[in-house]
Amino acid sequence: MNVEVGARIRFAEEKQAYTVQASGKRYKVCTKPFNLKKTVLYTVVDMVEKVRGTENLIFCAGAETKEQCNEMLERLESGETAVSFRNRIPLAVDKIMGSTNDR
Repeated sequence: MNVEVGARIRFAEEKQAYTVQASGKRYKVCTKPFNLKKTVLYTVVDMVEKVRGTENLIFCAGAETKEQCNEMLERLESGETAVSFRNRIPLAVDKIMGSTNDR
């Protein structure tokens, strides 16, 4: 599955789609607006383990900006961090929009 930055992914458990903010070979950092708090919610997609969830840091640096998302991707790809074991769920993609392989 080739998903570029800017593509939108709707997961089976979610009503609102996430936007891919940073994309590597293994990981995709995705966000969606959280209007109540005027911020974003994020999820990290692991294409190898076929799971998604939060980063396994106690105090996450955030995912509000592209720079923060790219920094998170660098930590994930270097092995410094991973998708949290406690907060992960199986990857269930309902639809991908704006990708080279739209479904």
